Amino acid sequence: MIIPTVNVFRMSLYKWGGYTDDKTFVGFQNFSKLFQSDKFYQTFQNSVLLIVIVTVVTFALALIFASILSREQLKGQNLLRIIFYIPNILSVVVISAIFSAIFDPNSGLLNSILNLFRGSGAEPILWLGDQKIVIFSLGGAMIWQAIGYYMVMYMASMANVPESLYESAELEGAGRSTQFFSITIPLIWTNIRTTLTFFIISTINMSFLFVMAMTSGGPDGATEVFLSYMYKEAYTNSSYGYGMAIGVVVFLFSFALAAILNAVTKREHLEY
Repeated sequence: MIIPTVNVFRMSLYKWGGYTDDKTFVGFQNFSKLFQSDKFYQTFQNSVLLIVIVTVVTFALALIFASILSREQLKGQNLLRIIFYIPNILSVVVISAIFSAIFDPNSGLLNSILNLFRGSGAEPILWLGDQKIVIFSLGGAMIWQAIGYYMVMYMASMANVPESLYESAELEGAGRSTQFFSITIPLIWTNIRTTLTFFIISTINMSFLFVMAMTSGGPDGATEVFLSYMYKEAYTNSSYGYGMAIGVVVFLFSFALAAILNAVTKREHLEY
């Protein structure tokens, strides 16, 4: 792991096509070019927007579903757990194909349902073709893929919370929502911190796979993210050194984001 990582930093200082021995040392010229590129700032904006949308929605829904399936006596609980987890074991390519079909403007499921209320003659919504909404469509597919995995992790943590705490809270008149925010969340906070950091980093990686499978960065760069931009520069445009400079920036951004997140979410450890 160390040698390839160091090589990324080293090659970011060279101008190199990636397929020959002809390397030219250019120092920080690649980084200078990068920070003057409007394309880079667009990919930065897209990446941060995806991280925020996918993280907030995924963790909110995963916590809610985990709480319901852990505490409520529902019929077919085990079946529901399996159904929620299925998206996580599917290939990203399969999920992308499913959502591309759902988002199809002419025969897709989503527009077909909306047409029941809008009328069959309504202009179709271009879920993957409209620059204003395509990033949210992509985020929807990523959320669907991730919820089940984190739900199962939170259910495992919630199973360790003593039932006596909830019983005492009920005797004191605390409702379900109060118990959730005052007992469940604080007692599984360590697990939430860990998964939150992991998820944000993995979102940067997963967004590349979804972008390449669903939109290829389009329309007009509206879904271009860090790693898809790096990939195209390094392997399509044969600007390997420039691509590695993008890789270095992504690494530093991820590291800084994880450090900030750990500092912000630090809480006193609770024992029970």
